[in-house]
Amino acid sequence: MCWSATADLVAGVGVAAAGVVCVARVRSSRDLPLAALPLLLGTHQIVESVVWSSGGGDGPATVLWAIIALPLLAVWVPAGVLCAAPPHARSRLVPLLAAGVVTAAMLAYGIAAGPVTAEIRGRTVGYALDLSHSRLLVAGYLLATVGSLLLSGDRRLLVLGILVAVGALACWALWQLEFVSTWCAFAALCSVVLLGWIRARPGASKMPSGPAGGN
Repeated sequence: MCWSATADLVAGVGVAAAGVVCVARVRSSRDLPLAALPLLLGTHQIVESVVWSSGGGDGPATVLWAIIALPLLAVWVPAGVLCAAPPHARSRLVPLLAAGVVTAAMLAYGIAAGPVTAEIRGRTVGYALDLSHSRLLVAGYLLATVGSLLLSGDRRLLVLGILVAVGALACWALWQLEFVSTWCAFAALCSVVLLGWIRARPGASKMPSGPAGGN
């Protein structure tokens, strides 16, 4: 996230709170992984506030941040979209989940081999991880995460996919060395769109009916 530890902490708490509301309003277990995404991304921003406060480095907060940002999200997003997608869209989402699993495995290996380091660069944080075929991994990561949203067959998820795709392009153009940090922060804020998605899901607005009849 840009600016400071405080900005990350405030944004993280706000996004996580939206995630709690999303989870509380879920009416179908198939929607739960996507509903919990703002909670995960909000927690992720809170973890980065710890990275800020510790001045970067290669400590536990840095490693946890990388685990969430890289292998976990590469699987979580396409799996969540596949679970929530309408039946007609699921077959085209399976290859994207497979791409996410392969990408996540390679990213997890890179994190395990280490080191993962963070560096405070003015108002942003840059993360460094020694990965082979890094461009291919970025392509697989974006295909799995953004691609699954764009092909979800759901209008609100399509809007979210467009937002995070535009954010990815903007972050790459403006902050290439800090791309992962800034894009994850942007995606966290955009994930609040999922609150509207949950509210629009079938059965989400239904309230228990009271007893019929008069006194």
